[in-house]
Amino acid sequence: MFSSNDSNLFIAADVINQVKKNYGQDAKERVTRWRDIVSEYQNDSEKEKLHTVNRFFNQLRFVDDNQVWGQKDYWATPVEFLGKNAGDCEDFSIAKYFTLTALGVPKEKLRLMYVQALSIKQAHMVLAYFETPDAMPLLLDNLNKRILPANLRRDLKPVYSFNGDGLWAAKAQGRGKKLRNTGHGMWENMLVRIEQGK
Repeated sequence: MFSSNDSNLFIAADVINQVKKNYGQDAKERVTRWRDIVSEYQNDSEKEKLHTVNRFFNQLRFVDDNQVWGQKDYWATPVEFLGKNAGDCEDFSIAKYFTLTALGVPKEKLRLMYVQALSIKQAHMVLAYFETPDAMPLLLDNLNKRILPANLRRDLKPVYSFNGDGLWAAKAQGRGKKLRNTGHGMWENMLVRIEQGK
């Protein structure tokens, strides 16, 4: 469906037809709009891309995996997430990550970040954007829909972050120390489903 090695997002017609078959016409329209966003906003600034993508995905419903997928933890592909029109924090963050990379934002600037959401007392995932390697990251979140620097999100305590390149231990509100190059199991499973066009 799309490559993690470049910034292109290609959604084949058969994938869009399968979305309609599996999830209905509204889902087909959401996936088509997603594809159009990636095409239309290629020349925007990175900050504009962040806001466009954050707004688009934050329209979807925040629902627990048990209700959406019938299991405790499931990382949906962007197509699955758009198909269901609902997902949990991982689904929001993953969809934003892949969309921003498809829009040309270097994956080195993006991290999926596990945090402790202090207000709801549970684990939570956000997408962190680092304008420069030493910059305070901006957080894209589905609980607080405003994109804010990490140091202004006192309701979140960072735990660890990762992207396609590795896993990092959280260090205050910044980038942290790289732990290893091996993948995350849920991440690897989801990448396989993406390659299958799901």
